[in-house]
Amino acid sequence: MNKPRITRRQALATFFSGTALSSLTRSGIAQVTQGQEQPRGTAKVCVFINLNGAASHLDTFDAKDAAWNPPDADIQQSGKIALSKTFFPGLSRFSSDLCVLRSVSSWEAEHTRGQFYLQTAHPANPAFIAETPHMGAVAALERGGQGKMPPFLSLNGSAGQGATFLGGRFEPMAAPANAGGFSTIQHCCFGNQTEARFRQRFEFLQDLERPVKNDPTDQIMAAQIAYSESARELMYDPVITEIFRFSNEDALRYGGNNFGRSCIVARNAIQARAGVAFININNNGWDTHQNMFDTRYPNNFYTLTGQLDAGVANLVADLKASGHFDETLIVIMTEFGRTPGDLNGRGGRDHHRWAMSAALLGGGVRGGAVIGETDAIGDRITDPGWRMQRPIYVEDITTTIYSALGIHWTKRILETPTGRIFEYVPGSSRGDYAPINEVFA
Repeated sequence: MNKPRITRRQALATFFSGTALSSLTRSGIAQVTQGQEQPRGTAKVCVFINLNGAASHLDTFDAKDAAWNPPDADIQQSGKIALSKTFFPGLSRFSSDLCVLRSVSSWEAEHTRGQFYLQTAHPANPAFIAETPHMGAVAALERGGQGKMPPFLSLNGSAGQGATFLGGRFEPMAAPANAGGFSTIQHCCFGNQTEARFRQRFEFLQDLERPVKNDPTDQIMAAQIAYSESARELMYDPVITEIFRFSNEDALRYGGNNFGRSCIVARNAIQARAGVAFININNNGWDTHQNMFDTRYPNNFYTLTGQLDAGVANLVADLKASGHFDETLIVIMTEFGRTPGDLNGRGGRDHHRWAMSAALLGGGVRGGAVIGETDAIGDRITDPGWRMQRPIYVEDITTTIYSALGIHWTKRILETPTGRIFEYVPGSSRGDYAPINEVFA
């Protein structure tokens, strides 16, 4: 049966209207390459912690008892999981919930290209960079519309790559990580009449913008209109306001820094069940070429791991206490690994794409598990540890995230602004990349 051809303008209109993927599928824009394997659907939300700058696998999740460790590293084995009790005292308490991937490789060894690859699971082809959306935007497209909060939240800085052609409703909302939250979410200029006056003015704005919304020939303007409409839903809502409130005691428990406060906001958003599907949290400063273990040096390893550990460990503890941990997939990743064995001449590690690590918790993950191994110095992968019998790539981890969220990773959007086909994960429809089912319980 032949489907009616849809024009590119009609396709863009559908995107910018903020409709869900089911609408795209019905119109013929999206296509699923069906296979026997179906998504797991074990998680409602993904918290993606981006260790921006390329964290050393040897000093985080592929720890080895070797001479390059500082004297106080205190590496402890708990089942299959080995962690430094000095660097990760909090996460060490949750080793039975951790699933560590030690057989990960990257196709990139340069930060800008590596970050694009990490965020999108696509190669950094200059012809398509401006059009390739963040995986969080894909998750928002698929799982959005479940509440008033934008489905894609970015904390502690920009998510980097945004929604691109998917439209304004799926752009990441860069939220503040402070107890005051958004200063513009409520106004009191006209007393009790403030909200009513705001509604009237917004309705008037919508009347003015309706011709552009109905015929979005300008992509940027259409995206802005869609984003403004989603932002309007946050105004004067006590549930949304509460997401950005927390006590000083909470802030100190989470480490008293921007990353920790971002983890608190993520916790609140998940517990509110207000529609967030993907939360990106940046943890910056991991480009440790020198003085890694020198406590006098800014961004030394003690500081970096201390922030990461306090934020993530308390996030896990609080989600467990509230009953949200099992439905939240937490992924800790970086863009590539660091040079193996002994430190370089400057007391740090340089770029290394052949081996890196990732850690997963919650959301149906099989805790206390290690997948893959590297050699004695962390240079090359010696055992992939999963059914594909090759290194794990970012594409495989992205398909695993999609699978956990109930998203079919082989989906394609057939018509984009440049006319190319956009694959959620390139090559997945051919079986080149696949979910790492070994991570699931």
